[in-house]
Amino acid sequence: MKTDDATLLEAATRGDTETVRAALAAGAHPEARDAHRRTPLLLAALHDHVRTAEALVAAGADPNAQDDRSDSPWLVTGVTGSVAMMRALLPAGPDLKVTNRFGGISLIPASERGHVDYVRAVLRETDIDVDHVNRLGWTALLEAVILGDGGRAHQEIVELLITAGATPGLPDGDGVTPLEHAERRGFTRIAGLLRAVR
Repeated sequence: MKTDDATLLEAATRGDTETVRAALAAGAHPEARDAHRRTPLLLAALHDHVRTAEALVAAGADPNAQDDRSDSPWLVTGVTGSVAMMRALLPAGPDLKVTNRFGGISLIPASERGHVDYVRAVLRETDIDVDHVNRLGWTALLEAVILGDGGRAHQEIVELLITAGATPGLPDGDGVTPLEHAERRGFTRIAGLLRAVR
């Protein structure tokens, strides 16, 4: 027979909000962990089950609880780019400084992956550190240039980051600036944006 915690974890993974509520009412712990130390809220966030996440947040689930890969519900929103999930977690008071296994905050993977709507929303609706540097020595701006494809999404992200106050000349660990990376990669439009704010 399944424990209430196991039922809760499975229901959160499926996005079965009613079963999540029933399991919580039956005594399941909102901070139950699976074999990889993922909580129900992290599982809901990974699968973008927004209503389920809202129910868990209402039950006091922690948006900062990290698993064995250092992922948390909040950090995962930057990977998935889900603005709806980001907003579902904001009432829980996520710690914007919690870092992933690369030492990055949610803004960095979002910028790398081209999640324009997420970058716009997180910059507008939180006071996230636009110049946070991860363990690779990269900011969100650097990741958008180095790991992006130079296309429209990454161009827009670079513009959003600059408008939000990102330091355009902040170099990577080797002393190479975003502009130099953009020029090396032939990203003419991005290089132009960066030159305009030097």
